[in-house]
Amino acid sequence: MWLSDTQKIGVGLTAFGVGFMFLGILLFFDGGLLAIGNILFLSGITLIIGFNKTVFFFARKNKIRGTICFFGGILLVFLKWPKTGIIVEFFGFLNLFGDFFPVVISFLRKVPVIGTLLSAPYISHVVDRFTGSKLPV
Repeated sequence: MWLSDTQKIGVGLTAFGVGFMFLGILLFFDGGLLAIGNILFLSGITLIIGFNKTVFFFARKNKIRGTICFFGGILLVFLKWPKTGIIVEFFGFLNLFGDFFPVVISFLRKVPVIGTLLSAPYISHVVDRFTGSKLPV
């Protein structure tokens, strides 16, 4: 991969952020872990694509509802409403990053073990319907 050192750190921060959020949800919506995960995720995204592109990404007019929900959910997590915050944040996340799901699915289908699993008859039907992507020919 042709990533700069800053982008590599950003990938690590984003991965740790997703891990902390997943762990926070597993531990019955632990507010501290969710808050740390949100901070790491946002700082990682900023380091990966740069500050200006991050601001432009979140400030796009067609994604304003997703931005408001995403940051509103983060604010609710910080204000000790973790269950409601995660639901609102997840809705915002889907609105903001939903366009990337078909690209991610097509990449995952090329990974050896995961690709075989995603190409299974029933799973591929559900994944294709959910993301709007098709099996590669």
